[in-house]
Amino acid sequence: MRGSTYADHFGAQWKRYRHTQLDSHTGMPLSKDRLRRCLGDELWQNLAGKQVLECGCGAGRFTEILLERGAFVTSVDLSAAVDANAETFPVGPRHRVAQADITQLPFRGQDFDVLLCLGVIQHTPMPDSTIARLSDQVAPGGALVIDHYTFNPRWYTSSAPLFRFVFKRLSPNTSLDLVERMGRWLLPLHKMVSRIRIASFVLARVSPMLTYYRAYPELSESLHTEFALLDTHDSLTDFYKHFRTRKQILHILETLGLESIWCEYGGNGVEARAVRPVS
Repeated sequence: MRGSTYADHFGAQWKRYRHTQLDSHTGMPLSKDRLRRCLGDELWQNLAGKQVLECGCGAGRFTEILLERGAFVTSVDLSAAVDANAETFPVGPRHRVAQADITQLPFRGQDFDVLLCLGVIQHTPMPDSTIARLSDQVAPGGALVIDHYTFNPRWYTSSAPLFRFVFKRLSPNTSLDLVERMGRWLLPLHKMVSRIRIASFVLARVSPMLTYYRAYPELSESLHTEFALLDTHDSLTDFYKHFRTRKQILHILETLGLESIWCEYGGNGVEARAVRPVS
């Protein structure tokens, strides 16, 4: 599948910033901590030997951790990010990669011990339907692990939606280049006011750049820049951007007949985990 899709911008950004989110690149357990929280302690401690379907794998921030934990990982993405993933984490006895639409997966169903889909569902055309299709791949007794954006006042009170209206209509390489040009002008300004709460708040409403000077002061200057450019491009070029509440996600999982549901606000919005009944 190499035709144009709504995920083309994601593919371009992951190929350009293929190492940015890897814990091995940052030297910080950002991906590990997020994955462990979403999986829960029991599943985290027992990943070795599990068949894991990683949907929306991107460049492999969670692929890296899953393989380190001893899982058998099938990494799937609609975009050309699969090329970056396979280059960094070559296909082998415990890792295979496929380019596919996660709502039309090329598997027979109910084959995976864990289905992981983080940072993805909100970008698909119909999130509720996407969750249902993902649950179809979970084996009896297996776990569905997902997250989803929730409503954020910052999005509606900033300039970002105006920039997104333009940027998501550009070609992927053009939008990437423009974000990098904006970064050269705006990132020094964000850094300069990062210790001044009011100034930082006001600038964040005017500038479309996402920065982490306050959240992750320990990051090096180069990593701050990489994260800012990657996440800004991600936020301005997603073709679909849906929001759901905790109650809505919980209702979907209950309607699907899943059990042992854990569903809480956290991370990028709502994080959830549920188990397919054995019988």
